[in-house]
Formats: sequence, C-alpha cells, structure tokens
Amino acid sequence: MKAAVVYWSGTGNTEAMANAIAEGIKGKGAEVTVFTASEFGADKVAEFDVLAFGCPAMGAEVLEEDEFEPMFTEVEGSLKDKKVALFGSYGWGDGEWMRNWEERCINGGITLAADCLMINETPDEDGLIKCNAFGAALI
Repeated sequence: MKAAVVYWSGTGNTEAMANAIAEGIKGKGAEVTVFTASEFGADKVAEFDVLAFGCPAMGAEVLEEDEFEPMFTEVEGSLKDKKVALFGSYGWGDGEWMRNWEERCINGGITLAADCLMINETPDEDGLIKCNAFGAALI
C-alpha cells in the first residue's frame, strides 16, 4: 500500500501533524511520501492508494488560497476511487473550514476514509498521538 500525506503549513502546526500522520502510516508497514501542496498535483494521484490532505484554517475559516486551494481543486476530480482523509490545525473558530471542506468532498463524490482530524494550535503530545493513530487507521 502506498500513501501520500499532502499539506500546507504556515506556522508549522499542520506540518507537525502531517509528519506524525506519516509515522502512523509507516508504523502499519505502508510506504508513505510527504508532500507540500506546491509539490503535489493531479499527475501524482494515481500513484497512491491512500491520500491524506492537511490544511489549517485561514482567514474567515477557509483553506489556504495561494497554494493549497488551487492544488486541491486540481486533484479533487481524481479522488473518487481513492481512500481520502482530511486534517488540519486551527487557532480560532469552531472548525467551520473543516466542515465546509468535508461537505465539498462528499458532495463531489469523494468518500472520506476517516473522520476529519482537527488540532487546536500546535499539537501537544496527546495531539501527536492522535495524528499517529489517524495515520495508522488509514491503512
């Protein structure tokens, strides 16, 4: 099984989540590659069985608009037969960005393989354990 963890991080919080998720995937014996949003595109989707996408809440609880949103828009049509999961960090609000992202995926015919994972601010030890378990559960 091959997995991709694709993320955008402005402060390092979502990056820490992505790395812990990747460790959870590796721990289950799967091959995993971690990409930043700028390194990933629709041409890579077919290479992976599992894709975990991570983006923090930005502005008025939206996905990051310069790199992540364009990348996700490009790949979302290719995700219908893939195992997909969503994660991200936030510093305010109540998770509206994640609920909107989840709804966008479901309405677009993407089946999510797990409940979305949200961590407030920098993941602490408990948060990193949750991220690791999230990754393991995808395999």
